[in-house]
Amino acid sequence: MDSAVDLHSPLTEDELRRLDAYWRAANYLTVGQIYLLDNPLLREPLTVDDIKPRLLGHWGTSPGLNLIYAHLNRVIVARDLNAMLVTGPGHGGPAIVANTWLEGTWSERYHDVARDEAGMSKLFRQFSFPGGIPSHVAADVPGSIHEGGELGYALSHAYGAAFDHPDLVVACVIGDGEAETGPLAGSWLSNVFLNPARDGAVLPILHLNGYKIANPTVLSRIPEADLLDLMRGSGYQPYVVAGDDPAQVHGTLAATLDRALDEIAEIQRRARSGGVVERPRWPMIILRTPKGWTGPAEVDGIQVEGTYRAHQVPLSGVRDNPAHLAELEQWLRSYRPEELFDATGAPVDELRTLPPRGDRRMSANPVTNGGVVLRDLALPDFRDYGVEVPEPGTPMAGATGVLGPWIRDVISANPETFRLFGPDEVASNRLGAAFEVTDRAWVAATVPGDEHLSPDGRVMEVLSEHLCQGWLEGYLLTGRHGVFTSYEAFIHIVDSMLNQHAKWLKVTRAIPWREPIASLNYLLSSHVWRQDHNGFSHQDPGFIDHVVNKKAEVVRVYLPPDANTLLATMDHCLRSRHYINVVVAGKQAAPNWLTMTEAIQHTRRGLGIWEWASNDGGTEPDVVLACCGDVPTLETLAAVELLRQHLPELKVRLVNVVDLMRLQPDTEHPHGLTDREFDTIFTEDRPIIFAYHGYPWLIHRLTYRRTNHENLHVRGYKEEGTTTTPFDMVMLNDLDRFHLVIDVIDRVPGLAASAAHLRQRMVDARQAARDYTRRYGEDDPEVAEWRWIRETDPTTP
Repeated sequence: MDSAVDLHSPLTEDELRRLDAYWRAANYLTVGQIYLLDNPLLREPLTVDDIKPRLLGHWGTSPGLNLIYAHLNRVIVARDLNAMLVTGPGHGGPAIVANTWLEGTWSERYHDVARDEAGMSKLFRQFSFPGGIPSHVAADVPGSIHEGGELGYALSHAYGAAFDHPDLVVACVIGDGEAETGPLAGSWLSNVFLNPARDGAVLPILHLNGYKIANPTVLSRIPEADLLDLMRGSGYQPYVVAGDDPAQVHGTLAATLDRALDEIAEIQRRARSGGVVERPRWPMIILRTPKGWTGPAEVDGIQVEGTYRAHQVPLSGVRDNPAHLAELEQWLRSYRPEELFDATGAPVDELRTLPPRGDRRMSANPVTNGGVVLRDLALPDFRDYGVEVPEPGTPMAGATGVLGPWIRDVISANPETFRLFGPDEVASNRLGAAFEVTDRAWVAATVPGDEHLSPDGRVMEVLSEHLCQGWLEGYLLTGRHGVFTSYEAFIHIVDSMLNQHAKWLKVTRAIPWREPIASLNYLLSSHVWRQDHNGFSHQDPGFIDHVVNKKAEVVRVYLPPDANTLLATMDHCLRSRHYINVVVAGKQAAPNWLTMTEAIQHTRRGLGIWEWASNDGGTEPDVVLACCGDVPTLETLAAVELLRQHLPELKVRLVNVVDLMRLQPDTEHPHGLTDREFDTIFTEDRPIIFAYHGYPWLIHRLTYRRTNHENLHVRGYKEEGTTTTPFDMVMLNDLDRFHLVIDVIDRVPGLAASAAHLRQRMVDARQAARDYTRRYGEDDPEVAEWRWIRETDPTTP
């Protein structure tokens, strides 16, 4: 079917009249929020005093959103649907707020904004007003899981919400401006990963009103045949609803929604009847209505309705131009508010009975307040998955490879509430044990030789970090759990999406009716220090810096030094609520330093002195060697051994950091150390040589207020890299063991002269290591195969 097909309207005259009245009421409330400070029911002629001093908001998309909302309410009631709405045109905030007030949810969440004249006045005043609510569909809005301040993620959020919610229909309005973004363009193919037998359904509604803020939109101007082919090529059956006559559009939209929902029900019936699950052609709707529909047709003789000029505030001079003020009053009265609201200002009974009741209201659906339906994961005891560590440095094992079997069993134990997300990198990041119990979600065609693809897969792999992030956010916001694993350098692709999620978490902490959701967990591997083979383009640890910019109550960053601490860290992260947890861990074989008991204790402390690697005993050290990250820890311990061998009288304290936020003062972050605790561990006046996984200036930023900051010297990644060997990579950035020894000699008072010979040997050792790589193409075995020697342990008799 396409735009040439004429559907018969299912609406009776009475249903059409009531739907149109509801739409007019929502439009009236929308315009009122943008303009009015007082006189909400126009009981007196409008005056300048009734108008807000700053006119903010977006009218252009709002009448279309109100139309969609009203029609979705009709089908929810008629079919007893479990439905929710994701609103891509986020600046249509006043429209969604209007509908939540009409159906009563806003007043239930905010008791001072009742459904009466006084409540309507507060509803209008609060919009885009100091101390009020934002202009977009923010976390304040009941029923929202999608922050509308940034475009591109609506459809991925909708699919994330639909996964593992078999009876849920997620209607998703995509603005035609949003449809131009890369993330949204990739999101159309999310249906390849949606299993109609066990997941819910997504009904995309592409709202083409023709314009962005100042330009026409691409999809509104390409030939309709091309647009239909684009949607069909993405796996949809498109249905076009177009027009500017309200009665005709009401009838066509009602018939089209009925047909789309019938098709969804049939798709699910077939998939759930026991047959082979194949990728269906899901329905979607293309809705073409004028931008700013029902608003001023012209202003000052210039067309507004149906143009970009309707995007924000069509009548912007109402406080200064009496003609504009009169046009605004005429516009508001065109909706006939006296027919829509009774003497008290409440919606008339006819409107109050039209929306669904209770939890069936889209603004009250429990899944849109994910913490309400969230249940704890059944987590296997991570202690059973650890490596035996008979002595520090043994055995050699990759941390994420050890974690893999635990993740596998988390998947098995939580078959409906946990998924693993990754951009084609789950196996590469050594989490392939997951495929022992599940497959990759896949509903498209398979051919002989394909591995681990099935509709029931719990691993969500697609070569798009945007999609992984959006799916996971939608999954978490509707009450489930997950982990996103990615190469460290390329997680930056979702920096902006992380911004929005962090802001959502921060804001919802202060909204009493929003329950905490499961944390968003990143597991970053294939990290900067083991991307020597892929080269400079794959070397970037800066995601940590980006995350640390967010509010302290929201973000956590962990760099476990070995497999056992990674297990303890991930168990903690999957039990946590309402955070963004970033965990960076290596996948290559590496030394393991701590027994499981020690790892648990170290993870709980967040940082600590490793006594077995220190020789300061009960006295003050000459130098503190600190490390954070698996490779920096390895290089630091190798430096400690060199110092013991060549400078046995030097008192060295080794401090390992697993929880990066412990470095901040407790006044800045909930995990931060007090100044007294920090000074006890790092001393008040001794040199600190800090080997850090990422950019060194972050450590300075976290510790700049500390007593001993002037004696803190940090080594880390400084944008030096190439295709080389692992040890040459750390040498390029002066993070290697030899350079750490040189730093100690340079920084500890009195060593510069007495240890001059050792310093020269360290310089020579660096050059010899580089020469070896250039000759043989690999690291010198004396470096690559270095192991912590038990005899150097000062606790050994």
